[in-house]
Amino acid sequence: MPSQESPRPGHRRVALVLSSGGARGYAHIGAIEALEAAGYEITSVAGASMGALVGGLYCTGQLGKYREWAESLTTAKILSLYDPSVSFSHIMKGERIINALASIIPDQRIETLRLPFCAIATDLLHQQEVVIDRGSLYAAIRASIAIPTYYSPLRTKDMLLVDGGVTNPLPLNRVRRTAGDLLVAVNVSAPADEGINEKRQRAISRHRNTLPPLLKKIMPHTDGKTLNYYSLITRTINTQIQRNTALSLRLTPPDVLVSIPMNRFDGADYDHAEKIIREGRVRMRAALKAFQG
Repeated sequence: MPSQESPRPGHRRVALVLSSGGARGYAHIGAIEALEAAGYEITSVAGASMGALVGGLYCTGQLGKYREWAESLTTAKILSLYDPSVSFSHIMKGERIINALASIIPDQRIETLRLPFCAIATDLLHQQEVVIDRGSLYAAIRASIAIPTYYSPLRTKDMLLVDGGVTNPLPLNRVRRTAGDLLVAVNVSAPADEGINEKRQRAISRHRNTLPPLLKKIMPHTDGKTLNYYSLITRTINTQIQRNTALSLRLTPPDVLVSIPMNRFDGADYDHAEKIIREGRVRMRAALKAFQG
C-alpha cells in the first residue's frame, strides 16, 4: 500500500513501477527523466516485460546508453535483430535482442544492482506469477519479455517462463517500499483512446511494410475489425492486460499514475524511440504537476 508518511520536501523518494507494453515502454525512459529532473529520488523499481527491460537497465546506472542505442534504431537495424524460429510455438528466438543489449551494457546480477529491482514473469507450467529479484539481469529480462507465440519461452529446470504482462502487467504489489516513499506507476497500456485509432492503424501498416514476407503472412494488415492469427492473439493478450491492470490499480492504488493509451503508439514502433520517450516525459511532468497541486 502507498506509504502514509509524507516524504521530506525537496527529497521525495519514489518506488517506481513500470508496465508492459512493447515499444510503448520507451515512454518509461522519459518518465524516469522527468521524475529525476523534478528532484525525486527513485529508490526501487519493479517492472513487467518492457517495464522490466527499462527498469532493469535503469538500475545498472547506464540507462543513457540504452536510450542512445534505442534512438539510433532504424528499420534495417530492427530487422537485423529478428531471429526467426522454425518452432510451431513461437516465431522468434529472442536471443539477438538480448545479445545486442549485453554488448552495450554488460550483464549483472540483480543482487549487485545499485537499487532493489524485480522483474515479473509468468510460469506456464504452474500457471503462476514469478517475481525475479536475483540472478542474471538479462535472464530476468529475457523471461519477462517473452511474449507468448512471438518469443520463445525461457525454460528452467522446473519452469516455463513467458511475459510478465500475462499475470501482472503493472506490478504495484511487488516493488520494494520504504517509509515515506511515493508509489509512482507508469502504465503504457492504458485503455485505448478511440480518437487516435486511425493514427494507430497507420502505425500498424507502416510496421507491416518493414516485415519479411513470411511475417507479413503471419501478421497481415487488419482494419481493426478483421480477425487473423496476429490480431486475435494481440487482442486476447491486450484484454488480459487491461483486466489485470485494472485489478492491480484497485488493490494497490499508486500516489502518482501516468497513463498512456494502448493505441497512442503501436507496440512494434521500435523505430520511434525519440517520440515515445518524449511522450513519457510530458505525461510524467503533467502527472507530477497534478499531484503537487
